Order: sequence, then structure tokens, then C-alpha cells
Amino acid sequence: MDDAYVVGEPDGLSPLLVAIRDAVARELHAQFALRADRLELADLPEVAYQVTLRVDKVLSGRRPPRVS
Repeated sequence: MDDAYVVGEPDGLSPLLVAIRDAVARELHAQFALRADRLELADLPEVAYQVTLRVDKVLSGRRPPRVS
């Protein structure tokens, strides 16, 4: 493992990409836990939907306020 990763520069990703990566990882971890560490092919649409919701939360938390 590269020392840069250990000291907080994960693969040179931007802060937004780090937040998205972390959100995806958290949701995948949660989905595996809910499904006893096993994903069936039929589960993938729901898993993808839940990952999308997590990413949307990251992105909507970073959007500048709308100007009326």
C-alpha cells in the first residue's frame, strides 16, 4: 500500500469522488449485511437503487443553493 493512501490522499481522488466512493462502500456493506453476505442476481436492481440513493445524498449535500 502506498504511503500517500495511509496519510489521507486516497489514490489522488477529489473530495467529491472520495465521498461517492465511501457512500457506495457503506451501502454495499449494508446490503451484504442485510442479505447474509450473499447477493442474488435478482437483488441487483434493489442494491443499485439503494446505492443510487446514497450517491444522490452525497451530491445533493454538495450542490450550491439555487438562486431564485
